[in-house]
Amino acid sequence: MRDLAYRRDRMVDVQLKRRNIRDAVVLDAMRQVPREKFVESGFEEFAYEDGALPIANDQTISQPYIVALMTEAAELKSGDRVLEVGAGSGYAAAVASRIARTVHTIERHPDLAATARARLAALGYANVTVHSGDGTRGLIEHAPFDAILVAAGGPSVPDPADKARGAYIELRRAWQRYVFVGDLAGIVVLLLVLRILAG
Repeated sequence: MRDLAYRRDRMVDVQLKRRNIRDAVVLDAMRQVPREKFVESGFEEFAYEDGALPIANDQTISQPYIVALMTEAAELKSGDRVLEVGAGSGYAAAVASRIARTVHTIERHPDLAATARARLAALGYANVTVHSGDGTRGLIEHAPFDAILVAAGGPSVPDPADKARGAYIELRRAWQRYVFVGDLAGIVVLLLVLRILAG
């Protein structure tokens, strides 16, 4: 365990700080969350490597730097209500929960959602709620949100003006989100989407 704690600290110092992740609150959150608890069995020793790792359903747990980058870009505050699209293993939601008041995370794979829900509960992340469903439709019944983190990939960016995808228009303030966009060949880019909401 000491070795993993050392690796976690080193991950923050080497992978994050040296890539200009500067927000002390985000860095502290990344130090608090034990990534080894969110990876598949047998991958614990690789938890603090500089890359994504496989989880069930041919999905991945995001690279630590990407989680930190998205969390910092969201400019989360202690009183925020956050929606994360793409729960995966629950790791990014756990990080966000160390900063925000509440986190709702939605996962389209029911078994992944169930595993993330059980894991987060067992680890004591009481301010995270895991939902199973189509994240592109948001979570209108729990809106408004102060920030949306989109950790799931897709062929295009959902249109915030599409009322069928209601949570994207149910935000309290100016917002930004990172979205993974890729094609079937597996080519993925990370887009920063910024929108200032009137009123």
